[in-house]
Amino acid sequence: MKTHYKRNIFASVLFAAVAFSATAQAEKVYVPSPTSVEQVPDAAPASGNTMTKEYVHAIGQMAYVWGWPLVNMSNRAAMFSKVKEPSVYGGLPMGYNGLAMLTGYISPEQKSVACPNQDVVYGTGFFDLDKEPVILQVPDFKDRFWVYAAYGARTSEFSRIGKPYGTRPGFYMIVGPNWNGKTPAGIKAVLKSDTALIFVIPRIFMDSTAEDKKAIQPVLAQIGVYQLSKFDGKMKTTDWSKTPIITPKSSGKGETQWVNPETFFDELPGVMKSVPSLPGEEALYGWISSVLDAADKDPKVKQWLIESAKATEKEMLPPFRQWVHNGSSAGNGWNSQVNNAAWGTDYLNRTASAKSNMWENAPNETKYIYRDFDSKGQPLDGHNSYTLTFPKGQTPPVKGFWSITLYNEQHFFNQNPLKRYSLGTKNKTLKKNADGSLTLYFGAKSPGKDKESNWLPAPDGVFSLYLRTYWPEKSILDGSWMPPNVEKAR
Repeated sequence: MKTHYKRNIFASVLFAAVAFSATAQAEKVYVPSPTSVEQVPDAAPASGNTMTKEYVHAIGQMAYVWGWPLVNMSNRAAMFSKVKEPSVYGGLPMGYNGLAMLTGYISPEQKSVACPNQDVVYGTGFFDLDKEPVILQVPDFKDRFWVYAAYGARTSEFSRIGKPYGTRPGFYMIVGPNWNGKTPAGIKAVLKSDTALIFVIPRIFMDSTAEDKKAIQPVLAQIGVYQLSKFDGKMKTTDWSKTPIITPKSSGKGETQWVNPETFFDELPGVMKSVPSLPGEEALYGWISSVLDAADKDPKVKQWLIESAKATEKEMLPPFRQWVHNGSSAGNGWNSQVNNAAWGTDYLNRTASAKSNMWENAPNETKYIYRDFDSKGQPLDGHNSYTLTFPKGQTPPVKGFWSITLYNEQHFFNQNPLKRYSLGTKNKTLKKNADGSLTLYFGAKSPGKDKESNWLPAPDGVFSLYLRTYWPEKSILDGSWMPPNVEKAR
């Protein structure tokens, strides 16, 4: 009995020892799952890996959608760099390492940037921060709405300079990711871009009267965006009316084609090199780069990439021009972006916006709301007449101003005898209804002389409507205020 008992004890001890040994052994070979980006192995597909046509097409399509805005931005900068001095090119102010500024509304003839507006006076300039930092010169705009929007190479806005932020007059400096210099005396704040290439757009409100156009000129003259080497601590003035005007050959009805699928994959590697991956994008960069490297070594792979680019440009991107495919529902048939100007990894909407409406402001600066269809879901068409009525006291709630712009099928102004392209706060002749409501009219035919002050002429074909709300109240941002529906007249 005792012997049997001892054997049991020995067996139990032996079993526990073996189990403990096995557990210890298992613990030694156990590889824990990553809990941070830094712990993920940095391993892209191996060089020389075999790739099928279908695989290359799939990665090519993804890379095209992802990289389209970045290549677009790079190609625009390259074009701006060819203009020897700040100029007005085809109606658009263009500066490279310097600012070009208009003195009034943008020309309805310009075709370089889709969805322009005639609510603000624009300026633009591309800058290379690897050369040197950039100075933003801010005059005293007093009660006038204004914002200086600065965008990095990914088309996201990184500046927070303007009326909504209570920015004071003075000098501000933008530096690039590699800047290690000293901040000069007299600089109020330093803004840092995570890319060397930036694009700066001052937007300054001006109403539609001749009086305001005259009144705005002195403050426009004090707007400046220039390289640090030109900074002396003194407010500079520029007579923007003397800016050279360049008239290019017509580029057709639509926006200038800034991305060419035939050359996209020749341009993408350089863009990726100059625009570092965001945290979490390392694997994406490695994945795309593995196919680009294969294309460098194998003409067949390169041809497959070009095929994927051409197919994606033809089949996937055109629907992004329609507002119904931009962002999400804003109620009553309208759509709106959510992440505009702060895209992060929202590659879908970053590309949709770049295709339809490049360089939006951040939502707290401007909330954009748009539509292609009437209340019955039918395309807006100038052969018909439409109305939009804001009930009394329910025009867009803003601290700045609001407007509705009518665009043709290509997202440009519909040129008309009235030379009227938008209606809103800037218009001092809008007529309210007897009950205090405000009705706006859209269509190719006049709604009648007594209503023409509230009419936006449309083309004889499809068009879209675009509501801008500058410095919107919380009710616009959280969606509790919604624009009224657009009704087809009976």
